[in-house]
Amino acid sequence: MEDELEDRVLYQTYLSFMKILSRFTSSVPLDTPVSYLWKMVRLYLLRSEFVVFTLALILFFMYLQSIELWSRTMLSRLSQAMSPISAVQRMKILEGSDADKQSWEQKGTLSAAYAIKGRRMHMEDRFIINENINNTGISLFAIFDGHGGEFAANYAKDHLIQNLYNKIVELHAFKDGKILSPPVIEVTEEPNQKEENSITVDRKSSFKKSVSTADDTSKKEITDPELLAQLSKARPITREVRPTAKPVRNVVKPLTSYVDKGKINYGKLLTDEVLAADRLLVEAAKRSMNVAGTTALLAVMEGNHLIVANVGDSRGVMCDSRGNAIPVSFDHKPQQVREQKRIEAAGGYIAFNGVWRVAGILATSRAMGDYPLKDKKFVIADPDILTFNLDDHKPMFLVLASDGLWDTFSNEEAVKFIKERLDEPDYGAKSLTLQAYYRGSVDNITVLVINFLTNKVFAAVSQ
Repeated sequence: MEDELEDRVLYQTYLSFMKILSRFTSSVPLDTPVSYLWKMVRLYLLRSEFVVFTLALILFFMYLQSIELWSRTMLSRLSQAMSPISAVQRMKILEGSDADKQSWEQKGTLSAAYAIKGRRMHMEDRFIINENINNTGISLFAIFDGHGGEFAANYAKDHLIQNLYNKIVELHAFKDGKILSPPVIEVTEEPNQKEENSITVDRKSSFKKSVSTADDTSKKEITDPELLAQLSKARPITREVRPTAKPVRNVVKPLTSYVDKGKINYGKLLTDEVLAADRLLVEAAKRSMNVAGTTALLAVMEGNHLIVANVGDSRGVMCDSRGNAIPVSFDHKPQQVREQKRIEAAGGYIAFNGVWRVAGILATSRAMGDYPLKDKKFVIADPDILTFNLDDHKPMFLVLASDGLWDTFSNEEAVKFIKERLDEPDYGAKSLTLQAYYRGSVDNITVLVINFLTNKVFAAVSQ
């Protein structure tokens, strides 16, 4: 009885309130615009259903704010879901000035690359296209996927690629008997030496400008939110990870060590250059206290040979003559048995934090840079080398990409997608990148496609 009485009292109060509003509105002259506006408000906005819905919506937003789920990310996703335009159209709208650039692209003779910042705040991917280096018939391609900032990816793009370019030119001339092997030179870099002098081989004037994304190396801020969160919980960086008084020593090996029976040993060359660049990168990072790192996926092609060096979780996949997906690299993940044993043998551990991570921080077990983990040997930069004879596979194309693509595509899906779009001006690189974005990839995305069906450079060399 008491509940029924309370309900009747509330109902009578509501009716009285509405009658008062009705009397107030009836006093407004009917021949004014205000009267029509108030009538619309009274008929629609003051209906009990609308009032209840509005209050519920306000309470819902207050709840989201209280648990810190409401953010620009959610707003952007809601706007994207409600927007009638396609993902491709949206990316075109986003492309603005260089400061706000959203995409990068390059077209070569037999290759094309396309990269987007995507849903990340900063672009940390870099790519390199160097076709027919110095008219040697040798081509070099690379993907660098930075994390924790742009510093490591920029360093690898500038210094590692420059050194490789110079060494390939020298080795090609030496192999053909045009130059003699120089003596072994020990190059020493003092800890306080400028970063620009850390390249072990001088730049040549004949070096062709490599194509990459986001050339601004002045931005060294850490931008990866997961890495920032983990580093803030970790033990503070102390003297043990600062540069020591002992100088970094790199030995430039004689050219004869890379030539065997008239052929260049690219596997040894890539391994030595990656490790040398990583040592200098770590020392440069310590000087600036920059904990950034980067993956490295390098592909060298000469004649009918393909040599791939991989550090991290960027990935390459080749499409053979029958349309099969042939992996040319394998990701370095902490949960792999080989990697887990190596990390634990060094005194480290892996922990699940969204994905498996080294020391609960890094989602890849190998990388260039990352000096706090590199000093303890939890993370290493030793590349895996795979060599392929293209005559055995007669491939149609090769895809090199950062993990922003592989988060949403399998090897087989990527190969099938590109195969159907190989006749596009960029061999399907742009379409695949934007499709990964459309599927929901939250990372930077870079795709580089090498089309063997129009391989004019290598065809001329092999003749």
